[in-house]
Amino acid sequence: MSVQILLYNLFLWLYGLAIRVVALFDEKAARWIAGRKNLYKELEAQLQTKEKRIWFHCASVGEFEQARPLIERLRSCHPSFKIVLTFFSPSGYELRKDYPGADYVFYLPMDGRRRAARFVRLVNPSVAVFVKYEFWYHYLRTLKQSKIPVILVAAAFRPSQPFFQWYGGFFRRMLGFFNHLFVHDK
Repeated sequence: MSVQILLYNLFLWLYGLAIRVVALFDEKAARWIAGRKNLYKELEAQLQTKEKRIWFHCASVGEFEQARPLIERLRSCHPSFKIVLTFFSPSGYELRKDYPGADYVFYLPMDGRRRAARFVRLVNPSVAVFVKYEFWYHYLRTLKQSKIPVILVAAAFRPSQPFFQWYGGFFRRMLGFFNHLFVHDK
């Protein structure tokens, strides 16, 4: 395991610890924790059939709004596919948990090798679509290893981002997990 992956995993662990502390005082952080509490049981209960699924992951509402036209177009062109929509933030989840264009709406479990493998196994998407700035190493790696196509939409890249820095090898490796990148420049 590379040093960058170890640092990434350490960051995830520290983030998880920090969010639990902050949740004692902050309602949004508390919702972030509560929303993931029984998530795998929900997934197991709701995703029992062997239907074809397209998984869309959005960090929050803004990313969802960018993905919405694509979700709605896919829904109309491929009605046999079920749409799984995940959010990282409570604000996105709370505002769109009843979105009629998705068959299933969940929080995304915190990234981690085992959590990503379990989530991908339960959702079992035919394709995964990540929106804008969502780069979760273990999810992307698991999808790639599972031979599930991964698409990044509405991506925006700037020279100042880590991908283009001397220390950006880890981030560039994540870009290699995507089958297609759809970018915009404005």
